Amino acid sequence: MKKSNQEAAEKITFKNLRRLYFFALLTIALTIIISQFLVQYNLNQQLSDSKIINFSGKQRMLSQKIVKEVLILHYVSDSATAKKASHLKEVLYNWRKNHFALENGSDSLGFPHQKSEILNQLYLEIEPSFTNISNAARIFISNLEAQNKQVENQKLVQFILKNESTFLSKMNQIVTQYDLEAHEKVTEQRRIEYWIFGFTLLVLLLEFFFIFKPTNKKIERLIAKLLSSEKKALKLAYDTEIISEIKENSVKELKSLNYAMENTLLYCRISPDGSIIHIGEKFAKLLNYTKFSSNKKFSEVLTADEKEQVNFDRLIFEKQRSGWQGEIKIVTKEDKDIWLDLSMVPVMIKKDELELLIVCFNITERKKAQREVERLNLENTNEKINQQKIISSKIVENQENEQNRIAKEIHDGIGQMLTGLKFSLESINLDDREKSEQKIEYLKKLSLDIIKGVRTATFNLMPPELSDHGIVSSLAKLAQELSKLTGKEILFYNKTDFDQRLDSLIEINIYRLTQEAINNAIKYAESSHIIVGLSHSDTLLSIVIDDNGKGFDINSVDKKRNSESGMGLLFMKERIQYINGRVFMNSIPGEGTRITFNIPILK
Repeated sequence: MKKSNQEAAEKITFKNLRRLYFFALLTIALTIIISQFLVQYNLNQQLSDSKIINFSGKQRMLSQKIVKEVLILHYVSDSATAKKASHLKEVLYNWRKNHFALENGSDSLGFPHQKSEILNQLYLEIEPSFTNISNAARIFISNLEAQNKQVENQKLVQFILKNESTFLSKMNQIVTQYDLEAHEKVTEQRRIEYWIFGFTLLVLLLEFFFIFKPTNKKIERLIAKLLSSEKKALKLAYDTEIISEIKENSVKELKSLNYAMENTLLYCRISPDGSIIHIGEKFAKLLNYTKFSSNKKFSEVLTADEKEQVNFDRLIFEKQRSGWQGEIKIVTKEDKDIWLDLSMVPVMIKKDELELLIVCFNITERKKAQREVERLNLENTNEKINQQKIISSKIVENQENEQNRIAKEIHDGIGQMLTGLKFSLESINLDDREKSEQKIEYLKKLSLDIIKGVRTATFNLMPPELSDHGIVSSLAKLAQELSKLTGKEILFYNKTDFDQRLDSLIEINIYRLTQEAINNAIKYAESSHIIVGLSHSDTLLSIVIDDNGKGFDINSVDKKRNSESGMGLLFMKERIQYINGRVFMNSIPGEGTRITFNIPILK
């Protein structure tokens, strides 16, 4: 009766613990879900805020662009006036559309319809300037298209300029307010996350003290009872005839198994003190064990090193009850290294009579292969590290050289011309009209030279055609400019009339790869004729650079990684891999070189 009451009490206790455990898990899951929901919501808010701030900054740029276009159209008259007026209409339309989206909200752009009081007040303050600029720009375009009312356009230009400064000032305040409100949202989200994190830690702590700890004690008591029951069951089993019959059958099976083990496995039986009881024939042959060495311990047969023998005897003493498994290395009498995967299993023969079964697997070949793989991996890793160091140093060196070159061009060219421009301006005497006109003409020419120098410098840094017109126009311009600068005949052919725009990162890498290939043909191959051909299919863009230079041995250059030419080819391979492309090089000494870049076209 007492036992049944105790079992019922334990069932109730486990049931309560299970309920508390499920409740704790549910609480933690809810906190994680809520935290994730808040994080995702905050991320969406940040994306929306970032987009609003970007559009607000874009409004400032568009307003300045409108003023710029109005000034150009008013003071500069040429054959493209109608086209520029159309462009001004497009800019004005985008400016008005973005302003209304920011002020009133937009579902398509994800802009909220509700705003703070401060933002509403700022939009009220900026509305007059926005309306004045918008209306004046419309009238200006109408007058321009009618080609009349120049006097009225002059007043409109002044009116637009007057309102532009006010609009920019208020727009700056709006952008600042958007940024401040976004920061406040992030701060509030961080505070909530800290509270949720603290609450989760508290739940885990309570779960440990009130659930896991009591459950652990209950399980320990239960396991102790199970072990006691197991001992009693074994004692009863030994007294039955069924166990005797099973034992006889087991002996027969063990005899069959013993025969198989003798000829296939590396095994032996030893006593707890390390003495050999029996050793398999295959294992004895491997260890050169004979009947003349039968008095030796297993550790003495396994190795001749006394220190290793002591270590193995200690291992047998410490693990004879629990068993052991691991890898060991032995040295045979012929000084041959052998690796064994050794398992030591305790076997109870009779009551209080213990034997240890040693089962081994020869893993020498596996260890050799493993070491060879490790050696090759280490060599490969070291080679990659050395290549990366060389690449890094070359990159830094090229950057320094490029910066020095640009600085020298600016100082010696543009800087000197600007200095001359300054002195010439200071020397103008307005009283002497004839000399002043001559100096002004000289200043015009000098200004053109300065503009040309600036364009040359910027072309070397980043060609404007690349961002404005794409890779085809940029490569054509590159070939034309390098042909003028070097005196070489450099031709570009767009064989398949490719006119698509690619990702900006892909275009700049294609441009740099082609530039590097042409420079190598000029600098190292001493070529006089270079042809750059571009062709494409639906999925692949191919650029081929052919030259009639002296060529080179590709294999010898690949081995000279530290040389300048070798590093140039390595840079090409690194850059083309960066955009998932491939490079193919074919060169014949004395005849010329062909370099092909294949870049996938993503749709």
